[in-house]
Amino acid sequence: MRMIVDGKPVSISEKDTVLSAMLKADQHPTGGGTLCCGGDCPFCLATVDGVSYIRTCQVPAKPGMVVERHHMGGEYPPMPVDDRLREEVHPRNIFCDVCVIGMGESGAEAANAASAGGKDVMTLDTGDGQEAVAIYAGPLVIARTDDGMLHIHVKEEIIVATGAAEVMPVAPGHDLAGLMTSRAADELSAAGLDLGKVVAIGTPPEDVECTVLEGEIVRFEGTDGRVNAIVMRGASGDETSHPADTVAMGLGLHPRNALHKMGADLGVTAVGDATIEPFVPQCPTDPESMICACSGIKLSDLDYTWESGFREMELVKRSTLAGTGTCQGMGCIPYLRSYIQEKGGELQERFTARPMNRQLTMEEIAAGGHYHPTAITALDAVHRKLGAQMERSGGWWRPWNYGNFEKEYWAVREAVSIMDVSTLGKMTVTGPDALAFLERIYPTKVGTIREGRTRYVLLLNERGYVMDDGLIGKVSDTEYQLTLTSGGTSHSEMWLRDWASSWKMDVRMINQTYTLGAINVTGPLAGKLLERAGLSEPMKFMRFADLEIAGVPCRVYRLSFTGEASYELHHPAEHSVELWSALMDLGSDMGIHPHGLEALTALRLEKGHVIVGQDTDYDSTPRRIHHEWMCKLDKEYFIGKASVERTNRVELDKMLVGFEIEEGACREGAVIWNGEEFAGHVTSAAWSFALNKGVALGWLDFFDGELPETVTINGMTAKRVDVPFYDKEAARARA
Repeated sequence: MRMIVDGKPVSISEKDTVLSAMLKADQHPTGGGTLCCGGDCPFCLATVDGVSYIRTCQVPAKPGMVVERHHMGGEYPPMPVDDRLREEVHPRNIFCDVCVIGMGESGAEAANAASAGGKDVMTLDTGDGQEAVAIYAGPLVIARTDDGMLHIHVKEEIIVATGAAEVMPVAPGHDLAGLMTSRAADELSAAGLDLGKVVAIGTPPEDVECTVLEGEIVRFEGTDGRVNAIVMRGASGDETSHPADTVAMGLGLHPRNALHKMGADLGVTAVGDATIEPFVPQCPTDPESMICACSGIKLSDLDYTWESGFREMELVKRSTLAGTGTCQGMGCIPYLRSYIQEKGGELQERFTARPMNRQLTMEEIAAGGHYHPTAITALDAVHRKLGAQMERSGGWWRPWNYGNFEKEYWAVREAVSIMDVSTLGKMTVTGPDALAFLERIYPTKVGTIREGRTRYVLLLNERGYVMDDGLIGKVSDTEYQLTLTSGGTSHSEMWLRDWASSWKMDVRMINQTYTLGAINVTGPLAGKLLERAGLSEPMKFMRFADLEIAGVPCRVYRLSFTGEASYELHHPAEHSVELWSALMDLGSDMGIHPHGLEALTALRLEKGHVIVGQDTDYDSTPRRIHHEWMCKLDKEYFIGKASVERTNRVELDKMLVGFEIEEGACREGAVIWNGEEFAGHVTSAAWSFALNKGVALGWLDFFDGELPETVTINGMTAKRVDVPFYDKEAARARA
């Protein structure tokens, strides 16, 4: 029987772990370091069957298993080169009275006692391939097995019998092969590994012939990465060198009590060696001593941390990352405690244990969880049949393009195009307090909106920052129709409902985003197309009406986001495919072509239209984005009014402005330079086919109270200009 290590076959026996088989083949998983065979060190890690950070000492070797030693030389394993889906990991939900973790002597005794008392007992043991990784409220024990994850729901008691770990040595040469704990020496010898000449420090192995040495470890010496001697210091201070092929060390024990600490307030008890007082080793003195092999933290790093004022275990962990590696501090915690004790005179407790105690794959973490798939519109299959490149946007799958972005662009500018805008938030607000409620919510004067008309509005938070934007349409004195951005709908709905409840307003709201489809018909020939579809009279700009289009009942909104005459057709989603097909058929001789988000972003950018969340940030006030005209400060109240008034008195430090670049299009996110000084960043950018130049929106800093007229973006000269870039009189949008 053989497994594959770094592309070469390695013989295995039935009792081999991956580690023992590799060591028999003289292939140390990480090149060297003290092996413990208890899952407490970082030195046996390898990538096994495509999963990295596997403790090879706890994995039975199997024929055909593929092992990669990506940790050689301290290197991390490579990231996956693709997003291939792995086999789904399934969980099993188990219910019991008592769960015992660890089936050593104390664990078996606790399990037998619980069973004798008539309890339904579930046991877990790493040796049987059941690895407990976390305890959560419930209480709930999460365990990994070869067959999937176990979710163990415990009614009465969790007993942790995880034993104790052996203290690792900290001395020069710690990274040589041939170093191991006393327990590891026993286990590897029993597995058939020839240990050669063995010297032992502290508690010797029980079943391995060895020479026991007295004194203090000074250093390990070796050649070609393998130990061949250990230097000890005796009571007299003299140093002596002792030849060895293997050094076995029983330096002391500290409890494996991470799981117990996780469940400290969840009815979790510990028994056996998991309850012992931890052994605190002598603090190293050599600044180059490697305290945490996982994160590469030396004694000198601890000195720097201490001198910086971080003197609590939790802070030392965070500032150095010691204890956050794969072994979760089992190697370094004893030395961190001894270091802090020597420096501060006080022995501090271990830092708080948090799930997970062992690393899991994403598949194992997700086991039993249900991913809410990205939403799709009723037209999703139509888009894909048309060859659309689909992208996630605002929580939805949406067409990015249909294979020819430029053709889509010109269809809007010169003919007619349609776009699926069903993702727009659509909400109806009704009730006796509808008007009073919306007056408080929005900074515009809602009461001046007439029936059948709409108004563009901003949604502000209490700090006066822009949260969302959209339209208000008045249906009647007690009914209003709101539109919201695709990505902001859920948050905005929560916001509206929360305020309505807080104010105790008599209003009712219904989110119709998922039940109403919406198709935007836009372009110079949009009106002609809709006339064919049943629009008997042209609609005026910013009006809406309930009409039948191509036999489908629609609420038709006359507006524009593309800069051309546009009509949004809101309709029952079950008629979306029917309406889309009818429009495509009716416009077949007009050059109709659907457009996706790629074309829309360029079209709206030419008009200077802002996308909330892309062109705005968390501190974007209406004044900073040139939308102060939308805030009617003569209103008695609206959310954010006091903040808007306050920030209006503060001198501006930056603004969202437009740029034209003759040389080409810049990149979104590009840095804006004013000479050699940082001046801001680009939020939206595109090449304008209509203007034959690059256009962009970006945040620009003030310099000496003025905005620069020209800046440099991506090495090109950019001129600051007023928006819109295209059709400044809006004649085409209002046609």
